[in-house]
Amino acid sequence: MLQRRQVNAQTLPMTSNSYSQLNNLATKILHLLNTTCISPAHISQIQTQLILHNLHFNTTVAHNFISACQSLGLLNSAFTLYTKLIKKPHVFICNSLIQAFSQTEVTLKQKSISMYAHMHKECIFPNNYTYPFVLKSLSDLKELKLGQSVHTHIIKWGHGCDIYVQNSLLNLYASCGKIDLCKQLFDEMPQRDVVSWTVMIMGYKDCGKYDDALVVFEQMRNAGVAPNRVTMVNALSACANYGSFDMGMWIHDYIRRSGWELDVILGTSLIDMYGKCGKIEYGFWVFQEMIHKNVYTWNAVIRGLALAKSGEEAVRWFFFMERENVSPDEVTLVAVLCACAYSGLVEQGREIFSWLMNGKYRFPPGVKHYACMVDLFARCGHLEDAFRMIKEMPMEPTKSIWGALLAGCRLHGNQELSEFAAWKLVGLAPKNSAYYVVLANLYGEMGRWNDAEKIRAMMKERGLSKNLGSSSVELEDQKDLLELLR
Repeated sequence: MLQRRQVNAQTLPMTSNSYSQLNNLATKILHLLNTTCISPAHISQIQTQLILHNLHFNTTVAHNFISACQSLGLLNSAFTLYTKLIKKPHVFICNSLIQAFSQTEVTLKQKSISMYAHMHKECIFPNNYTYPFVLKSLSDLKELKLGQSVHTHIIKWGHGCDIYVQNSLLNLYASCGKIDLCKQLFDEMPQRDVVSWTVMIMGYKDCGKYDDALVVFEQMRNAGVAPNRVTMVNALSACANYGSFDMGMWIHDYIRRSGWELDVILGTSLIDMYGKCGKIEYGFWVFQEMIHKNVYTWNAVIRGLALAKSGEEAVRWFFFMERENVSPDEVTLVAVLCACAYSGLVEQGREIFSWLMNGKYRFPPGVKHYACMVDLFARCGHLEDAFRMIKEMPMEPTKSIWGALLAGCRLHGNQELSEFAAWKLVGLAPKNSAYYVVLANLYGEMGRWNDAEKIRAMMKERGLSKNLGSSSVELEDQKDLLELLR
C-alpha cells in the first residue's frame, strides 16, 4: 500500500533494442535468470560469471540477479556480492536489494537497514525510491529510534515533500504506536492521498482510539477523498469496537453503491461489525451475499451469535461450518464455548470441550478455552467442576478465570470458594480495590468482622480507595470474558 516500484528504464521489460546493447553473455545470463535458474547451484555459477566478466555492475543484470536470489531464498548471496565484493554499487542496485529484503520474513528485514547503512557509509546517495522500502522494514521491526534517524536523513536530502516517503513515515510512527507523531506529520503534509488518510485511521484503530479513527474517517469524507478497500476494512474495525452501528451501515451502503465485490476480507469485516454492534441478523445477509468464505468469516458469524447470547444458534452454525468442511481454529472454539457459557449450555459445552481435549481439532485447548469452560460451569452452579478444571489445567489461571469463578460463587452463595478466588485475584491484581471490597464484604457476610477490618486496613496501607463494590467485579469479569471474543 505504501510502496512504489522504481521507475527506471532498467526495470522495464527488455526490448530487442535494449538487449542489443548488451553483449551476448549478458543476454544469455538474463535469459537464464528469467527462465531456467531454479537452484542455488545455478545462482553460484551465474554469480561467478558476473564477477569474471564484470557484469555485476550492470543494473539490468543486477536487478534480475537479485530477483532470482529472492525467489530462491538466497538474498544473502546478493547482499554479500554488493557489499563485500563491490563496495559502491549503483543506487538502483542498492534500492533493489533494500526492496527485496523489505518483503522477506522478519529475521531478514534487518538486512534492508544494513544495506541502507552501507549506502550511508560508502556515500551512495539515496533517492526517493530508497526510503519507502527502508521505512517499511523499520515499521515491520518497530524500530522507532532508527526510523527517527532516517527521518532526519530524509529532510537533509530533500525528500521530505515526497508523498510516498511521507506516507511511509506515517506508517512507521503508527506501527510503533506513536500516534501523536503520526498526527503531527499528517497535519504538516501539504497534500494527502487515500493512503495518508487510511494510515491515520489504521493508526488510531490499532492503538484502541476507535472514536478518533472514526473522526478521521469522517474528515476524509468531508475532504472528498474516496476510500479504498483497506480504508473501509479499518473503518469497519473501528465501528465494530466502538459500537458505531450507523457509521457501519453507511459504509455498507457505500460499498453497495460503489458496486464493490464482497471479497473475503471486506465481507468478514462487515459481519464482524454487525455482530459486535448487536445486529448479527444483518451479518447473515452479508454472509449469504459472499461468494467466497473462509474460517474467519464463519468465526465472525459464530462470535456475533455468542455476543448476542444466542448459544443454540451459535452451536448450530458451528456444526454447519463443520459440515461445509471448514476446519475450526482456536478462535472458533473460543466463540462457540463462550456462546455455550452465555446461554447455559453445560452439556453441549462439555461435549465440544471433550472433542477439543481428544485432539479432534488438531490443536490443544488454550487458556481462553479453559476460561470459557470455567465461566460456563460457574454461571450454571457447577462450582466443583469449575474449580476442578482450574486445578487440572496445564497453565497458570488468569485473572479472567478466577474472576469467572468468583462471580459464579457469589451468584450461587459459595462463600468459602468465593474467599479463595478473591484472594487469588488480589494476588494477580494487587492495585484493584474492587477485589479487596469483595473480600471485606464477604467477611462481613460471614460475621468475620476482624478479617473485614484487616482488609480495609490493607487497602488504606496500599493507598486504595473504597469506591468500588462487588458489582464492579462482575462488570470487570464480563469485560474480561468479552475480550475473549475480540
